[in-house]
Amino acid sequence: MRKITAGLFAGADGVVEDPQNWHFPYFDDDLGAAVMEQLGSADTVLFGRKTYEGFAEAWPAREAAKEEDYEMAVALGNMRKIVVSHSPLEFAWRNSEQVPGDLLDFVKELKAGEGGPIGMSGSVSVVRQLLHAGLLDELHLFVHPIAVGKGLRIWEDDLDEPIKLRLIKCDVFKSGTLHVVYGPDDTEDDTAA
Repeated sequence: MRKITAGLFAGADGVVEDPQNWHFPYFDDDLGAAVMEQLGSADTVLFGRKTYEGFAEAWPAREAAKEEDYEMAVALGNMRKIVVSHSPLEFAWRNSEQVPGDLLDFVKELKAGEGGPIGMSGSVSVVRQLLHAGLLDELHLFVHPIAVGKGLRIWEDDLDEPIKLRLIKCDVFKSGTLHVVYGPDDTEDDTAA
């Protein structure tokens, strides 16, 4: 079974929207290595449409420029990129395709198929759907030491019941950013008896 990991940059207040506007002062070698480990080790990336569009706008140019993030740009370009959208899409970035049909059915088949890890970056609505369905294996939160104040948060008021998580690891980077990795909590609830 293939493993799906998702990485989200978050403010200390849970805001995940538009990290390009606030996370760069905290980006260091530690954070870069952790992102490369989580996303760069995947052979397939699952994106929401908006996140994909942002990546497709930036990363092919970074690959062409052959500058400091060239290794990540090449890795992303070579990966299979699967985009979740309700509208038909046209792709210019190589190895890109759209989810055919139902997201959850597709992800179940994808996880059961051949291949290596499946990564995600951003795409909060897709991450939420996979968490609700029990299909996400690891949630990597890169919690920055900043309160953003406004914007989409990791968790909104859309949980009918709590999603229990299990801490896998937590690292503290020199910048003050926390790298918190959660997995599903598969233990039975002892209080129900």
